[in-house]
Parts: sequence; C-alpha cells; structure tokens
Amino acid sequence: MAKVIPGRYTARMEGDFVVFLIGMRVNRLWAVHKWLPVFLAMGPMLRELYTNRKLGFRGTEFMLGWRSVHLLQYWDSYEQLEAYARGGQHLIAWRNFNRKVGTDGTVGIYHETFKIRADEYECVYGNMPVFGLAKVSEHIPAVGKMETSRRRMGGENEPAVPTPVNPQ
Repeated sequence: MAKVIPGRYTARMEGDFVVFLIGMRVNRLWAVHKWLPVFLAMGPMLRELYTNRKLGFRGTEFMLGWRSVHLLQYWDSYEQLEAYARGGQHLIAWRNFNRKVGTDGTVGIYHETFKIRADEYECVYGNMPVFGLAKVSEHIPAVGKMETSRRRMGGENEPAVPTPVNPQ
C-alpha cells in the first residue's frame, strides 16, 4: 500500500500534456464470457506502455466503480496517444472487442481526451499518497505561491474577502 504523506501538496508538470480517461461498464453482469476479456485486455496494453516509455505514456491510476473500471492516464502528447491507439496491443484489443462484443450492449466502453496547456491546470492532495498528476510529474508542497487554487493557476493576487454586511 502506498505511503500517505501528511500535509498539502500539489503537482508541477513541465510543458503541455494530455489527460486520458478510458473505461468500461458491465451492462450484463451474467455475461462474464463477454466482459471479462475486455477487462483482461488492459493488462497487456499497460505492460506495453510501461515498458516502452518512448510511446509518450507517463502513468495511470486505476479506479473501480460498482459496474465499471476506469483508468486515468497521463500522456506527453495527443499525437503519441493517437499513434498508440492505431497499433500495438491496443489495436489487438480493439479488434477483439469489435469481433466479440461489437454493439450487442453487453459491455460499454468510453474514453475522454483532454489537452492540457502548460500552467493551465491546478491540483491539490491533502494527506494522500503520491497520486495522479503528482505521480507522473513533480510532487511539491502546496505552500507560498502554490498555496491556493488561484495562485496555482497563475493568479498572483487573491481577491479580497468580502466584508460581511450588517442587515440593520
């Protein structure tokens, strides 16, 4: 189990990057023969990505839902992500999915892709193991210039706290 780091931290990433969410949803629980191969196909893809860093993959977080599995991934660029999607273990998994599941509704799949420009993101981790963006970049204390969301997003001046109005 990952070590919890007490306190407030943030992440600092150099340059642009991509956040990619990919997942599956089991729509028919008893159709294990359909959804289990979809679930198991992620293992070979992740092994391929972690052993070939030149592909642009930085890392992933794995999350389980009641009927779903989600992976939050970080990539160096959209071009590298797209190139990976067109070959390797992903292409094998995609062809198998289309041949064995297709549009029969047994298993749902999705992905979402976000291009993130340098310095146009912010994050905070309180009493957490090194997680998410901090795991694939620089994990730093959220103090001083990095203390608030506004400052992490590049805003130097905090807005003034409004003075309470006395309704008399």
